[in-house]
Amino acid sequence: MNAAAPSDQGDQTLSKQTFTYKKVDDCEIKADVYGPGGNQRRPGILWIHGGALIGGSRTGLGRDQLQRYLSAGYIVVSIDYRLAPETKFKGIIEDLQDAYQWVRTKGPDLFQIDPDRLAVIGHSAGGYLTLMSGFCLSPRPKALVPFYGYGDIVGEWYSRPDPFYNRQPAVPKDEAYQAVGKQIISEGSGGKRFRFYLYCRQQGLWPKEVAGLDPEKDPSAFDRFCPVRNVTAEYPPALLLHGDQDTDVPYQQSVLMADELKRLGVEHELITMKGRGHGFDGGRDGMKDPEISATFDRVVAFLDKHLK
Repeated sequence: MNAAAPSDQGDQTLSKQTFTYKKVDDCEIKADVYGPGGNQRRPGILWIHGGALIGGSRTGLGRDQLQRYLSAGYIVVSIDYRLAPETKFKGIIEDLQDAYQWVRTKGPDLFQIDPDRLAVIGHSAGGYLTLMSGFCLSPRPKALVPFYGYGDIVGEWYSRPDPFYNRQPAVPKDEAYQAVGKQIISEGSGGKRFRFYLYCRQQGLWPKEVAGLDPEKDPSAFDRFCPVRNVTAEYPPALLLHGDQDTDVPYQQSVLMADELKRLGVEHELITMKGRGHGFDGGRDGMKDPEISATFDRVVAFLDKHLK
């Protein structure tokens, strides 16, 4: 595992370390760990970035949100995972599982995290992986906080051409596939990969390209990748957040997940951000927006309830 220098977050009482938690072929898959240092064991957050499983990286965690979690006394572990379409669903879920086990087994000695007090938080595709965490991780996390996540990956919203994205000029097929390749990667910032995502949404190809499976020919193959189909009474408490004007991930995705949690008696809450769209928490104002700040107060209170 490779440790890096202290953080540049601006608060000298905090530190950042970068570790390689896994290696696949020549691809080092990394995690950034933020915390106050010292010998006190603290509860932790496994934070998962968005990007449609196609782009993004562990550096996507906003500074104001990070500081909110750190100020509340949590250690934050922001992870990378292999990206699609070069890596398919199965490999991405394996990375999530391996990251979680690495935090549980290595984290107590490396950065004083409490392995029995872990929550998972993620945004968009990271929210999807957060919902996956409720049944694919063992032991189960103590709490889940998916921001604008989704529990069904083969609904028409993802497996049919999307009306919203088709308002934009069509992405040529050649351009889309030139934006991705065959080499395994775990960090994928930049606009080119978004062009591939846009092409997939315009054509209704996301499930097929990311899973390597055809939802028309074998819909049951997606069962194990759909959180809404895998909720049981043992599912962890969940706080779902979603804007009701989301044009990327339909608000109804969180409603459906909340309905299933309710049906099975799982503790949960759905915070509806009225008039807000996708990425409602990542605007210029951040925590300066009173509604966003108050929402994160509720997130921290939820974490405190289940981890402290």
